[in-house]
Order: sequence, then structure tokens, then C-alpha cells
Amino acid sequence: MDQESPARRPAIRAVSFDDVGAALARLVPIALPPTRAAETGASSKVADFLLAWWNGDDTGQFPILHLCNVDAVTAEDMLIIMAYLAENSTVYADRWGYRDTMAQIWERYREL
Repeated sequence: MDQESPARRPAIRAVSFDDVGAALARLVPIALPPTRAAETGASSKVADFLLAWWNGDDTGQFPILHLCNVDAVTAEDMLIIMAYLAENSTVYADRWGYRDTMAQIWERYREL
């Protein structure tokens, strides 16, 4: 079976920098609601995803099954980011202005 070259994967190639920014704008409030009391079951899963992207070696990994344990829109936003990363060199959330926000997510979920 021939493997399709990355150039022939339009769904992955169609993800833009702005698409990732929009996905981050939807994901961050899920991971970092205004109070701990406002956190949902998806909050820690989205935080795991964002922190694994930010620095998985130090902040933990993202179990792939988390995609099945969030709603479809949230999972799609995670996949948008993954698709962008598949086509682009190493880039992190600070490229979209989320450096301080990532530190807040780390503090909330990893500094217990």
C-alpha cells in the first residue's frame, strides 16, 4: 500500500495560523475558567492538551482518549492545532500571545 504524501492531505494543509488562534481562543476559557468552581470535566482534559503541547516533558502528557471525553467541538479544536503542528515547524501558544495564559494553566493544574 502506497502512503499518501503530506502534500496530498488537504484537510491538514487547510489549517491556517488564524484557525489555530481561533481554536486557542475557544480552548483557553475551557481550561482556565474564571474560578475553580466553574471548571468542567473538560477543563482538565483541555489543560492536559495545552500543557502537553507547551512542554510535555515537564508538564505531562495528553492521553489520546481525552479526545473521546470532550465534546466534538472541543476535540475538533484540539485536532486543528495538531493538524497545524503536523505541517509547520515547532511553534507554541505564545506565538498567538498566550505565554502568560499558559503559565496560569500550569499553575492551576500542575502546581498543587
